[in-house]
Amino acid sequence: MNGLTKKQSNESAVSAHTKQDYLKFILPSLVGLLLFIVPISSGDSITIPVAFFAKTLNDLLGSAVPTITVVIIALSVLGSFIAIVFKPGFILRSSFLNKLLNVSLFWFIARILGLIFAVVTVYALGPELIYSEDTGGLLMFELMPVLLTTFLFAGIFLPLLLNFGLLEFIGALLIKLMRPIFTLPGRSSLDCLASWVGDGTIGVLLTTKQYEEGYYTKREAAVVATTFSVVSITFSIVIIEYLDLGNYFGEYYFTIILAGLAAAIIMPRIPPLSKKADTGYEKAELKVEESIPAGTSMVKWGVNQAVTKAKTNKKAFTIVKEGFQNVIDMWVGVLPIVMAIGTVALIVAEHTSVFAILGKPFEPILTLMQVPEAEAAAQTMVIGFADMFLPALIGSGIESEMTKFIIACVSVTQLIYMSELGGLLLGSKLPITIKDLILIFLLRTIITLPIIVAVAHIIF
Repeated sequence: MNGLTKKQSNESAVSAHTKQDYLKFILPSLVGLLLFIVPISSGDSITIPVAFFAKTLNDLLGSAVPTITVVIIALSVLGSFIAIVFKPGFILRSSFLNKLLNVSLFWFIARILGLIFAVVTVYALGPELIYSEDTGGLLMFELMPVLLTTFLFAGIFLPLLLNFGLLEFIGALLIKLMRPIFTLPGRSSLDCLASWVGDGTIGVLLTTKQYEEGYYTKREAAVVATTFSVVSITFSIVIIEYLDLGNYFGEYYFTIILAGLAAAIIMPRIPPLSKKADTGYEKAELKVEESIPAGTSMVKWGVNQAVTKAKTNKKAFTIVKEGFQNVIDMWVGVLPIVMAIGTVALIVAEHTSVFAILGKPFEPILTLMQVPEAEAAAQTMVIGFADMFLPALIGSGIESEMTKFIIACVSVTQLIYMSELGGLLLGSKLPITIKDLILIFLLRTIITLPIIVAVAHIIF
């Protein structure tokens, strides 16, 4: 290295950056933090600007949103049909369109099913069990509008977080914390923060993009998506208020954080997550997180890595194009899958006794833990797999405040629910199967339940 030590070489690289280079990292990253991380007040709730923009657009579009969603899902099915049957060159030659539309038979059938459910629900055709307000209606009129507009703004602005060095900077600061405690690269901490303040769907979007670009291995991507795509603080408030326990919010959120941290430490170290391969996405070169050189401070190294990354952005058009591709990718690839899987899960939850039967083993466990009204609470331990709000819905009839508190905490810390996050994960390129989701859901329940019950006994 021409007589230079490694430390001197690093310092030389840092000094080579110009003021303009630093601004290229700082300004877009600050805007990204403002949009995705910084909480703002919106009426009676706390949200982030991206979610606020999404809600505002939803309000403006009003009743047109379900129709727009049906059109997008229909285009997803039509595009996949053309790609699979006719294999036109313009699709096969485009890496973006080929990946988006030329899907396997299973996912093509899932998209068709999503379209059928969407049309049946919007126009109230066919059997009511599909379009009722507890099944397809819940997804189409409550969840889909949120996903449609959230994907729009989150997708467009996502390059501000990914492309200008912010993840490199935060990764350098937290590498010594995230790797030994959670077995993850430091950059994953931003996924958690965006989910916590904003929404778990934003966390999945972040994770998916980083995995596809080679920044996570299969194991890391699976761990981040199923462990750190936490339920937003806003939705946590909705659940505790619905159960008439708003005056316990401080204790409630402390319990969620405590149980969630325990799960985040344990889950990456046990199957199925520990068995995931430490290899990258097949269509991207794996970028190994560099360790901080001896004698270089974390801040200096982080800034150098961030500015180096920011300097790779040469054209504004490329960034804008990537943003809109993010939106189309999530709209076309994810919306029909969420509609298909979510509707099936909710039909099973509402019109069969499957979850009541599955919840039976929890009855003696809750009784042993001295939880009041254990029989009524048992099925709420598993029904959250269909939709996170269902435990609160069923648990609202329970009289014991302690039991309702436990239900509220467990439903949030389970994380995996098919009407949204589960559908998103299965619809993404992340290496996660339905079997993985079932196991992770049950393991998270087993890990967090004793902690939550112990805290509940102290409080009540």
